[in-house]
Amino acid sequence: MSEATDSELAASQFVERFSSVLVDSGWPRMPARVFVTLVISESAQLTAAELAERLRVSPAAISGAVRFLLQLDLVSRDREPGSRRDVFRVEDDVWFRVVERRVHAMTRWGEHLSTGLRAVGPDSPAGRRLSEMVGLFDFLHAEVPDLMRRWKDRNAGR
Repeated sequence: MSEATDSELAASQFVERFSSVLVDSGWPRMPARVFVTLVISESAQLTAAELAERLRVSPAAISGAVRFLLQLDLVSRDREPGSRRDVFRVEDDVWFRVVERRVHAMTRWGEHLSTGLRAVGPDSPAGRRLSEMVGLFDFLHAEVPDLMRRWKDRNAGR
């Protein structure tokens, strides 16, 4: 086997292994495979046809997968200049942005859970559960932004 073929095989195996990890954590299989394929591509961007070829799947499978990834803001869609072909891209800081959005969502969840806590009272079994949840989300809301700032500072030095 040539070195390029060995490299392609290793990349393909990585796509399948890491996709399985994502599937085990709740991702649908095809979006996981598409996402990982984009992440490991040299340019972090591929057309639907290129994705279908690399993953050996139909264009319809790619269409559904990128729709899922676009909805979660894990990939973006651009148009090739002078072409009607879409290019799908994953940004280098995609996980940072995902965590930022999740913290925002958890803050909203905590606000709504606080409403529920007031509704049922803190001394009921439901109130104790809600209080625990609110406490966790309050803690994360207070701590994660500093952690994210520290990551940005650390990453800026690279």
